[in-house]
Amino acid sequence: MKSDLHEIFTPEKKKIIELLVEKKAYPVCSKTGKIFFLKTGRDDSFEALKEKIIERLGLKTEEDCKSVREIIKAELAKRRKTKPIRKWIKEERPREMLIKHGSETLTPAKLLAIILMTGSEGVSAEDLARRILNHFGSLRAIDSASILDLQAIEGIGEAKAAQIKAALEIGKRLMREEAEKKTKIRTVKDVVEYVCDYYAPYLRDKEKEFFNIILLDGRNKVIDNIELSKGSVSASVVDVKEIIKEATKKTASAIIMVHNHPSGEAEPSNEDIEITRRVVEACSLMGIKVLDHIVIGKNKKDYVSFMDKGLIKGV
Repeated sequence: MKSDLHEIFTPEKKKIIELLVEKKAYPVCSKTGKIFFLKTGRDDSFEALKEKIIERLGLKTEEDCKSVREIIKAELAKRRKTKPIRKWIKEERPREMLIKHGSETLTPAKLLAIILMTGSEGVSAEDLARRILNHFGSLRAIDSASILDLQAIEGIGEAKAAQIKAALEIGKRLMREEAEKKTKIRTVKDVVEYVCDYYAPYLRDKEKEFFNIILLDGRNKVIDNIELSKGSVSASVVDVKEIIKEATKKTASAIIMVHNHPSGEAEPSNEDIEITRRVVEACSLMGIKVLDHIVIGKNKKDYVSFMDKGLIKGV
């Protein structure tokens, strides 16, 4: 087949090809001879037409499908409004800019473009990155989005969504590594810094409450971090016996409690105060110190330390 649909197709077939171009739907033949279409997102109206499309275009083999794919790509290339990044001048390409000037000099869109690597039909990787940022509003909002939320953006398939989530997860794990470098936790400031680095990136945007405990040895060095419960939008169910069990199992000398408030308001509730009192009493009987209880809100500055507020007596 030639690649000019206006010369080689009847009016009916031209309309079908125009539809495939509009939907960015590429015909493919499987090893078993089944014809299907590769496209982004589900479109029920297109699904209802695909068998008729296959029949009217006479698609029977992979060679037939390949010829139509070439025509679709050629038509999309004609309509492309932006150049692919590889055709930009070298000084404007995100990857080359990062290598020459450093990652800290790049805008979020350029950094995200490097992660995406390629754009979609008619859209460069940087344009696609801007589309994502404009839709979600911030990198933090993108981090909170699910794979399916990301795939709702035109041009983002499962692979690109996974690339984005993986890159953001690396950033959060870097913060955890920083927290784990702390050899000892001596003061309220140490506790807050540890919790903000280790937990906040994961908990501050959760829609449910998560209750965790940090286990420490006799020198106040962290032994382990344990998630005890995942509750509702307003509360998490905490079993005091479970806290004691985990602490004694790891022979912890002290614990720090951590939980988030999905509302974003970090001020402790009456229930928070009561469960803390019960945990302190139970741990005291077992010779285990409760160093603090931190409630995490929406932002780094939004937290409450029970020790700092005098809700736990110094030990």
